[in-house]
Amino acid sequence: MNKKEELQILKDKMEADDSLPLRKGDTNLVFGVGDPEAKILFIGEGPGYWENLKMEPFVGNAGKFLDQLLKSIGMPRESVYITNVVHHRPPENRDPLPEEMLAYGKYLDKIINVINPEVVVTLGRFSMGKFLPTAKISTTHGKLFRVNWNGKDLFVIPMYHPAASLRNGEVMRQEKEDFLRLPDALKKISEKKKKKVPETEQMSLV
Repeated sequence: MNKKEELQILKDKMEADDSLPLRKGDTNLVFGVGDPEAKILFIGEGPGYWENLKMEPFVGNAGKFLDQLLKSIGMPRESVYITNVVHHRPPENRDPLPEEMLAYGKYLDKIINVINPEVVVTLGRFSMGKFLPTAKISTTHGKLFRVNWNGKDLFVIPMYHPAASLRNGEVMRQEKEDFLRLPDALKKISEKKKKKVPETEQMSLV
């Protein structure tokens, strides 16, 4: 069974899971999109209006900006995989609640295992909190971390959510700079994989 087939089976299970807390009314499942063989997995927060309508993550204004960021480093959207910490739209686009992230987390964990990316880029503080629960995004954005996640090494780069960049010019400037360093991160990761490091370690991308 290939990764595409595994993801489809997982998506079907989510579609049938009536216990998911945000599955109400006219909400649609927004599972994920992109290349199952991607080296980079982007994890955002949750679907908004357009994402719910088109059943695809990051297709509104924040998604258009994310596409621009990817284009700036010569990385087509189709070459990465994109998902969220919750896969149904929270009411009125509110922040996802801890119990909601926990309920969807078991599926997100399986998505991560199937994709098996070289690096996870978290977009916003909620997805960052899954891997770095005590971190502050204002001080950790754009930095490369090697963490022990579910018993295995995982490389994580926290970044601001594209929606935050659209609201704040300085955040946008910082996020653009963080993305420009992303290709170097992949090179560093291949080197760091050969070394033993502490359970959680920050590494410079400069």
